[in-house]
Amino acid sequence: MAVRLDGFGLVVEDMAETLAFYRLIGLDIPAAADTEGHVEIDLGGGNRLMLDTVEIVRSFDDTWRSPQERGRLGLAIRAGAPAEVDATYQRVVEAGYQSHRAPWDAFWGQRYAIVVDPNGVLVDLYAPID
Repeated sequence: MAVRLDGFGLVVEDMAETLAFYRLIGLDIPAAADTEGHVEIDLGGGNRLMLDTVEIVRSFDDTWRSPQERGRLGLAIRAGAPAEVDATYQRVVEAGYQSHRAPWDAFWGQRYAIVVDPNGVLVDLYAPID
């Protein structure tokens, strides 16, 4: 049996707020998705980001509980250039979302920043330094 990673699933408290955050990051998400309980975002390369509200998850798993610690899952978003990392970080923080680490030039050769989505997921923003 051949298997491949098909997508990443996140449980979200507030779908509209979560989608607003990921739009700021640069994902193309239709406004009509804000009122849905389940949303799938095509990430390209055969992968999807799948978001479900707490209510949807509890409809099939009434034992589900929100994790108390963050950092067990992180997402990484590659920008086209180092300046885009800075611009995306600034846009997200100015919109009121939390910074985890301001942009810096990482020793491994990337411009890097970390922000926190509305559900506590760390989202790395990066681009190779030319």
